[in-house]
Amino acid sequence: MKKVERYFYPAIFIYEPGKEIAVDFPDLKCATSGTNDDDAFLSARELLGCVLYGLEEDEEDIPSPTPLSKIQVKENERAVLIDVYMPSIRMANINRSVNRTVTLPAWLNAAALERNINFSQVLQDALKAQLHIG
Repeated sequence: MKKVERYFYPAIFIYEPGKEIAVDFPDLKCATSGTNDDDAFLSARELLGCVLYGLEEDEEDIPSPTPLSKIQVKENERAVLIDVYMPSIRMANINRSVNRTVTLPAWLNAAALERNINFSQVLQDALKAQLHIG
C-alpha cells in the first residue's frame, strides 16, 4: 500500500483571554496548544505528524479529514487547515537514537574517559565499518 505523502486536517484554534491558544483536531481526537498563533500552528503540525505516523506504524485506520468548510466554530474559535509532509516525519523516526548498554573493561573505560572519547560516536563508526556501511 502506497503511503500518503502529505496529509491535511482541520484544527480548531480556541482563544481564551489570558490562556494559551488551544488547538483541537476533532477528527483525530487529540489536542495541543501554543503561546501565540505561530507557536500553536507549529505545535499543531508537530502533533499531527506524530499522531499520523503512529497510526501508520500501528497499521490502524486513518480517519478521513472533515472538509474545512464543514467545521463549525464558536465566536472565540477559528478553523485552520494544518498540513504535514510525512516523508520527513518518517525519516526523522528512522534516524532516531536508541540507547544501548555496553560492557567494557574498567581500564578501557577509564582510558577513554580520560581522553574525552565520545562512546556513541566510536560505537557508531565501528558498527558502520563492521557492517560495511558508508
